[in-house]
Amino acid sequence: MPSQARRRPGGEGRYGARQARGGRPLPNLRLTGLGCGLFCTVAMFLLGCLDSVLFGGALTVYGVLFLPVCVLTGLWVRAGDVLSAPVVVPIAFAVGLVPVVDGGGGLLGRLMGLFTGLATQAGWLYCGTLLAGVIVLVRRVRWVRQRRRRI
Repeated sequence: MPSQARRRPGGEGRYGARQARGGRPLPNLRLTGLGCGLFCTVAMFLLGCLDSVLFGGALTVYGVLFLPVCVLTGLWVRAGDVLSAPVVVPIAFAVGLVPVVDGGGGLLGRLMGLFTGLATQAGWLYCGTLLAGVIVLVRRVRWVRQRRRRI
């Protein structure tokens, strides 16, 4: 069995995935920069729609739901693309805010509601971006240290 020869101690297989109870490796999937942006944007848009339907567009609920998406985005992006996570998080916040804000008066009313929502919810936006930034910075430092140890 060539795959057995490549197994590492500690239950990790050839691709660094942990072993499940049945002997199958668990996937250690990571998102690319584009995948990270798509995940974050789609998740925030769906959460914005959900907030609009269930809570009538409560901006505080939207801000609270934004923080776990930021954490997941920072954790799931692959090591080579970690610096893209703090960039896509604010874009996703703005996209997800569109269904939440009051949009009376057509396109201009929707844009005015979007700008007002961005201005009044800047605290959530900054906290989420900072959270994603700290997570990816810690991951990047750990990745660089591991590469130095191998050399």
